Amino acid sequence: MTNDPASATALTPQNIYDDTTFFQGYKALRDTDTGLNGALEIPALHRLLPELSNSHVLDLGCGFGEFARFASARGAASVTGVDISARMLEEAVRRTSDPSVSYERCPIEQYRPAADSFDLVVSSLALHYVEDYAGVVERVFQALKPGGRFVFSVEHPLCTAYPAGWVRDDEGHRRYWPVDHYREEGKRDTRWFVDGVIKYHRTVETYVNTLIRAGLLLEHLGEPGPTAEALKDRPMLEAERRRPPFLLLRALRPAG
Repeated sequence: MTNDPASATALTPQNIYDDTTFFQGYKALRDTDTGLNGALEIPALHRLLPELSNSHVLDLGCGFGEFARFASARGAASVTGVDISARMLEEAVRRTSDPSVSYERCPIEQYRPAADSFDLVVSSLALHYVEDYAGVVERVFQALKPGGRFVFSVEHPLCTAYPAGWVRDDEGHRRYWPVDHYREEGKRDTRWFVDGVIKYHRTVETYVNTLIRAGLLLEHLGEPGPTAEALKDRPMLEAERRRPPFLLLRALRPAG
């Protein structure tokens, strides 16, 4: 695990994951698999992955290193996990024993990977914390080998546009999920475990067209909902059929 880079951009990335209350709440959520990640997002992301055997993989916003260990177990030649949070990386290192996996502490916005060095770049529910999405996409394009892929998930723009959550009736039943200010992209101040969690809203159009402008070819756009099997195990997931919680995209750097 390396130190922070000596040079920084003008942006000041948020590091909410090193907040004690936030970190403990997030850790409990992921370790008990009570969130939507395990039920919806992770299976959908895995379905978009190319062959991992002998590949070189970059994980932007690697957290506890779950994906890094997953890719290594499936034959990846190397996996580099990048995260801004010292606490997350300490936990990732503690849980990882494979020498093919390495971790670097750096904000996603400031990470400068070597050109043509990765077969796959992955990011799981991290890029909605990043202000300069276009800059990240440009660097991902450069980091990918020709024929390499960029696979990532974000909170769905229908959720980040107006993050007020479900509107409920007097008995607490979900009535509807409000959407407002959809085209007004930018910072949203939200609460998740703690107040002051900053996310950046952008439209589906922006997510997709930024990839295209960078030279990537869009291969897949997904808005996964709960499967029948997931609904059988967790009936409460039925509410997630009423609005898409996640947006997943896969893009290819052309070989030519």
